[in-house]
Amino acid sequence: MIGGGQAQPCGIDLTLQQVHKLESEGEVDFDNSKRRISKSSPLPFDSEGKLHLLSGCYKIVYNEYVEIPLDAAAFGYPRSSLLRCGADVRCAVWDPGYHGRSESLLIVHNPKGIVLHKNAKVMQLVFVRLEAKAEKGYDGQYKGENKQG
Repeated sequence: MIGGGQAQPCGIDLTLQQVHKLESEGEVDFDNSKRRISKSSPLPFDSEGKLHLLSGCYKIVYNEYVEIPLDAAAFGYPRSSLLRCGADVRCAVWDPGYHGRSESLLIVHNPKGIVLHKNAKVMQLVFVRLEAKAEKGYDGQYKGENKQG
């Protein structure tokens, strides 16, 4: 659910629910027959709702459960404040028909690290309307992911 202050002129801000530490290698192939997603474990926020992250790669989970209509796609971009602190968020295209509480890659480039607060605005989701409604929506492994928040 989108709260007050999340609607922007070009999109919707997504907020931070969890940060995970990657714990294993992953494997990607052509037809997904050998695909193995890296295992991860959530990192705890402190009593003030803060998390200090060292330089490195992390998986993040958003608070918002998103549903992309069949006549749209979406692209995610890091918030400029995140970039100015030396961190970046990377994600794939959000296909028509996808729904879920998505995950993205957080890369902390700053050698001093970054402090993130629970529910921080970290990414802006920008929607584009398709010329025609998709005949078939996304039906991959991640559809409906992280339904329970």
